[in-house]
Amino acid sequence: MKDTKHNVIERDMSNYKLLMSYKPCDIFRYFKVQDMHGLSFLKCIVHKNNNQQAYVAGLTNYIPKKDNKYEHGDPFFVFINLSRCTDDMSTCVLVNHELLHRAFELYNWDINKEEEIISWASDETPLVTEIVLNIINNKKEKEEEDYD
Repeated sequence: MKDTKHNVIERDMSNYKLLMSYKPCDIFRYFKVQDMHGLSFLKCIVHKNNNQQAYVAGLTNYIPKKDNKYEHGDPFFVFINLSRCTDDMSTCVLVNHELLHRAFELYNWDINKEEEIISWASDETPLVTEIVLNIINNKKEKEEEDYD
């Protein structure tokens, strides 16, 4: 696990980079971009981001390239906004949602591979959910220690 200067926690997974932060706009800072995949850093900054709403709750897509030309097999990322992970269920649902996006690309958006897509996301969801919940729980424990 690596913490970057923009508070993004990263993990290299088998076929994507898992990125997590409590601040949704950090994903733009991490990639050093103003816009990516139809989203805007400026719109993110002015949006009221909290644990009830966010400009980005999660995001899954190709790692940004300057030419914006992507093809199947290019490196992918999955971003989870940790501030939206308010309980185990909402965390699991958010993670599964983003991993389904990842699975579609893995199977080249072939709807005839529906079972493989859903199965891959279902298998990956507990792994990522555990990572996310461990980060959240460790932060809570640290805050409690600092309070004492």
